[in-house]
Amino acid sequence: MASAKAPARHHGNGTAARILDAAIAAFGTRGYGATSLDDLARELGIRKQTILYWYPSKEALLDAAIDRTAAEVGGRLERAVAFADPGFDRVEAVVRAMFRLAARHPAMIGFLREVTRLGPPASSRLLAALTPLIDRAAGFLGAEMDAGRMRRRDPRLLLLAAYSMVTGLATEVEVLRAFGEEPTLASLVRRRDELVDLLRDALVPA
Repeated sequence: MASAKAPARHHGNGTAARILDAAIAAFGTRGYGATSLDDLARELGIRKQTILYWYPSKEALLDAAIDRTAAEVGGRLERAVAFADPGFDRVEAVVRAMFRLAARHPAMIGFLREVTRLGPPASSRLLAALTPLIDRAAGFLGAEMDAGRMRRRDPRLLLLAAYSMVTGLATEVEVLRAFGEEPTLASLVRRRDELVDLLRDALVPA
């Protein structure tokens, strides 16, 4: 799926940014396969050829959307950690940042799930973009465990589980309804707090 073909042009342009925003929203809500470039052009009120000028193919648009989303998520998490105290406070800050993103930009979290569902090469591109952040997070958790400030767990498995829980709790609307949870802001906050408590119980020594 992707960048073996012509890459996207520089997308600092306003029109290109609008296209990218619309693509992330559409791919994150309807799904990549269910969204055509014709659909996006119609929603944006532009010609399909305008999209293809900036993004030479649907695959190139997906690549750009992955890069943009990875940069946005990475930046938010870096800022959250920078202002958090050491120890479990940093774990909580990351969870809160992700749920804040889910509340303000739910389609972006949906897009992360969609990219994971698509598999390689899309999921590989996302993983490559997030790997430096994952490595730093795993290193932090490992150091905290070595110092005895957190219980011994597999840091990478823990990160994977937390990521899956955050994206699932934030986006699986029909599953949540089956369990009696309506997708409201109040229920999102409650799910966030329960996940924080779950991680605290799993990591913080008594």
